[in-house]
Amino acid sequence: MINRTLIRLKVVQLMYAFYQNGGKNIETAEKELLFSLSKAYDLYNYLLMLIIAINRYALSQIERKEELNQAAHIDEKLSRRFVDNKFILQLESNLQLEDYKQRMKKTWDNDLNYVKKLYEAIIASDTYKEYMEMESTTYADDRELWRKLYKGIIMKDEELDDLLEDQSLYWNDDRAIVDTFVLKTIKRFEEENGENQELIPEYKDDEDRDFAIRLFTRCISNDEYYRSLISRCVKNWEFNRLAYMDIIIMQIAVAEILSFPQIPVSVTINEYVEIAKWYSTPKSASYVNGIIDAVVRMLRDESKLMKA
Repeated sequence: MINRTLIRLKVVQLMYAFYQNGGKNIETAEKELLFSLSKAYDLYNYLLMLIIAINRYALSQIERKEELNQAAHIDEKLSRRFVDNKFILQLESNLQLEDYKQRMKKTWDNDLNYVKKLYEAIIASDTYKEYMEMESTTYADDRELWRKLYKGIIMKDEELDDLLEDQSLYWNDDRAIVDTFVLKTIKRFEEENGENQELIPEYKDDEDRDFAIRLFTRCISNDEYYRSLISRCVKNWEFNRLAYMDIIIMQIAVAEILSFPQIPVSVTINEYVEIAKWYSTPKSASYVNGIIDAVVRMLRDESKLMKA
């Protein structure tokens, strides 16, 4: 689940913090990077648990109404289609997610008012109404319902950002990426896999974890060299007057270009230009793009860069 895009974002964040804190302890900073990445995987599991919490709240509402009807001798058959949704029941029984819940002791029990708010938004939505009015539903229909609800309601809810930020500062900028992995997880579920359906792993392979550590350590150990390359390509502007976040972003980009020959230069530049749009000034993206491109051309002219 932790992909290269998320790794680059985390390296930018941790590099900035490293220099702000005096840049003294590389080992501690490296551990902080890996811990920060692990927290993104926690968020992935926690958002899957939110889906379950909504369904459990829905079940409690049906059971409560059934009890009231029984006490009042009202013979009304309530539809349980939503709470008996095959996808959500499969997610609730998932062994990997259950293991995570037991180990981390995480629940949504302290935020039931928020769960209630999401449930009420769901049952008021056209997506819910269309689903409940279907003559019959298949597993694919059940799975698609939750994909639409997550994308159309949960992903767009701004209150969730504040709620998550209160729980972990590490989650501030992770949600946009993690949301895409929750959607991928929903689409990957297959009924025949039952409780053994595999969730997305924390790392695709050891190579991505190694990428994070190597990129981070190279940035620090060769920072003077990378900054000297950037400084040589700065035109009509003093290096020490650049936005500090821009310097960090360009330093990491140059480190990646020189340290990972298998990654195309265009991919690296595009990734860090997008990061500049998110983290720095309005003009930073084009400026970062221009300087990194100038560094690449200079390195090629000096035969110090031999890759596509």
